[in-house]
Amino acid sequence: MVAPLKFLIDRQLSPIGTLLLVCDDDGYLRALDFRDYEKRMCQLLCRHYGGVAPLLIRGRAPSRITKRISDFFAGELTAIDSIPVAMGGTKFQRKLWTELRRIPAGTTTTYAKLAEVIGHPNACRAVGSANGANPINIVVPCHRVIAGNGALTGYGGGIERKQWLLEHEYRHASLGDS
Repeated sequence: MVAPLKFLIDRQLSPIGTLLLVCDDDGYLRALDFRDYEKRMCQLLCRHYGGVAPLLIRGRAPSRITKRISDFFAGELTAIDSIPVAMGGTKFQRKLWTELRRIPAGTTTTYAKLAEVIGHPNACRAVGSANGANPINIVVPCHRVIAGNGALTGYGGGIERKQWLLEHEYRHASLGDS
């Protein structure tokens, strides 16, 4: 039997709910989700790390991560861009998640455009599925992906949070605060 990975789990308050931060010993963010979605986060981690649920030990997330997240919520939108992340998942998922980090704050893209950018123009559904399996909300900004018709579609933290994040980013990007 494979021994589970060990990660630290911390909590951080935000304007849209308590965040769960999962980090490894090297200071990489492995997951970020909302406290009311902890079960979903644990399921994603299990899936991404070979079907073995990581052991989550209460601890403090590195201050360079928590400060950047606080700065993001204070309006410094680019603060999260340099947070170091490490994720499991498939090669396709990791490719998509890397591309998500390239979407500028205050803007959105569509599933179809993302599929084209990563070289799989007919894979809109796969892009949507990989987007939904993203374990690092906000920092890997899956909330910046919308439907082709402009509708806000599924978000692991709830549509209300997706809308809040997009409005927050748009407001601060428009002010030139990022």
